[in-house]
Amino acid sequence: MNRAMHGGIWTFVGCLLAAGSIRSAEPPVVPLWSDGAPGSEAHRDVPERPVPGHEADGWISQIHHPSLTVYLPPADKATGAAVIVAPGGAHQFLAIEHEGYDVGRWLADHGIAGFVLKYRLYRPPETSPYRREDSIADGERAVRLVRSRAATWNLPPDRIGFLGFSAGGDLTLAVVEASDPGDAAAADPVDRQNSRPDFQVLVYPGGLLEPASRVSSNSPPTLLICAVDDRDDISNGMADLYLALRKAAVPVELHVYGSGGHGFGLRPGETAVADWPERMVDWMRDRGYLSPAD
Repeated sequence: MNRAMHGGIWTFVGCLLAAGSIRSAEPPVVPLWSDGAPGSEAHRDVPERPVPGHEADGWISQIHHPSLTVYLPPADKATGAAVIVAPGGAHQFLAIEHEGYDVGRWLADHGIAGFVLKYRLYRPPETSPYRREDSIADGERAVRLVRSRAATWNLPPDRIGFLGFSAGGDLTLAVVEASDPGDAAAADPVDRQNSRPDFQVLVYPGGLLEPASRVSSNSPPTLLICAVDDRDDISNGMADLYLALRKAAVPVELHVYGSGGHGFGLRPGETAVADWPERMVDWMRDRGYLSPAD
């Protein structure tokens, strides 16, 4: 083998290795607070841990460092829309894979910036150091953070949605309920941003015992997704939530699948419920969220 051929082969191998490293690169993780979440100081050295018996499912608990894992689409695919993704887990753990990272990757592949939220958990109350207000603070902070970096990520600041599964859906509703326009005088520039999502997507959300109480004139355009064979409080609650949003003149769309149960998340399959992400994209397109960013 001559020297030129030998050098060419190694150049080719080097290119393959470089391409592989790019494909396998981990998405960036951005802490919600650079100095740690307020109130978590005593637990900052406590690591996250997998939920026993659900290691293969990717369930995690002991969240003391709330963050966003960032999935940005290629520039030539970018639509300008962004979605913060809140996994479920009964506020005791996060189903971070099929209701989180898988969704973030899917969104980026379809031109939508995905931000997977790790938020603090407040159940069970007898052992958790946090309260519901801490989870809500994480959700609000996530919206403010994405909005504060919209220019950096080439995102319009008025196309930032919030997608929540199960307990993450309950959190989504709570973030909207607690949202405020921000504090223009805040020392932290993130806190100057509005915390209200521009739209919300609720996939088999919890917290629907009194659906009408979760609706106000401040509710953003809403997409509701569930299966008819879910728990009664969810399948029935979604219908009541839909009617309450209609009564409040909030733009809303409801998709009820014939089967799927609870917790289907993003799991490709042959049943109709596996196509819910496509319906979400259809809805976002109809609402005008998917035109390219300026």
